[in-house]
Amino acid sequence: MSISHAPPGSSQTDISPKLGFGTPASIDVVPLHPASSRRTRVPRWLRRTAGPVLLLFLWQLLSATGVLTADVLASPGRIAQVASDMVADGSLPSAMGTSLQRVAAGLALGTLVGTGLALVSGLFRVGEDLVDAPVQMLRTVPFVGLIPLFIIWFGIGEAPKVAIITLGVTFPLYLNVYAGIRGVDAQLIEAGESLGLSRWGLVRHVVLPGALPGALTGLRYSLGIAWLALVFAEQVNADSGIGFLMVQARDFLRTDVIVVCLIVYAFLGLFADFVVRSLERLLLQWRPTFTGR
Repeated sequence: MSISHAPPGSSQTDISPKLGFGTPASIDVVPLHPASSRRTRVPRWLRRTAGPVLLLFLWQLLSATGVLTADVLASPGRIAQVASDMVADGSLPSAMGTSLQRVAAGLALGTLVGTGLALVSGLFRVGEDLVDAPVQMLRTVPFVGLIPLFIIWFGIGEAPKVAIITLGVTFPLYLNVYAGIRGVDAQLIEAGESLGLSRWGLVRHVVLPGALPGALTGLRYSLGIAWLALVFAEQVNADSGIGFLMVQARDFLRTDVIVVCLIVYAFLGLFADFVVRSLERLLLQWRPTFTGR
């Protein structure tokens, strides 16, 4: 093999091995650069905000050109002004506080009921035989259809509203916690038994940590359904809350107020989901997951 040196200042190296036919082969050595260094990466926060910003721009454009009239859908500028006025006069913060109290009460009760039933059904075969079938039957009944019964049973105060939210929260939590308990690897149970763990020790150190990811997933689903249930609950004989503002706005054909209330619902739900995701990162540090590329 003969190596011919390139002239000074040249970036090309000629490596000329003698081939079978006596013809030298010239190989150009080109410096390699990672693809990621050649590609300009857009910040993730910019990518995530680009869609909503473009949507708002299109919305404002359609409103300014008259394609969207105010009686159909108010413009973003008008909605921002109305939201500022509602915050200034205190009506929106007061409604948000009332709605948050209802969701918190319903979520707490639903979490206790759903998790308790899932533990009984998931840890004990007798509990599964007694609990699972009735729960599976009840969860197929639309909770909105039970509103008339709740009004008859609990009156028209806060109790039926909290009961509707509790019912909406219970079933997603039950299903996910139950599935998480029954999805624990049997080899982990055998390993715990071989280490001398008691039944309660197995539940505490093996079963419950293994079921925690499913429980947090169920909590995220439950929070979404809690806000959905709140919308229905606050439009039935309510005299306060975000849903009450929406009912009043509907009667006066105020699309701007309705959109403000819907945006508040959306941001409250987004904030609740952010809290649960933060809990997942805190409580599930031991579980490596794929975060995307």
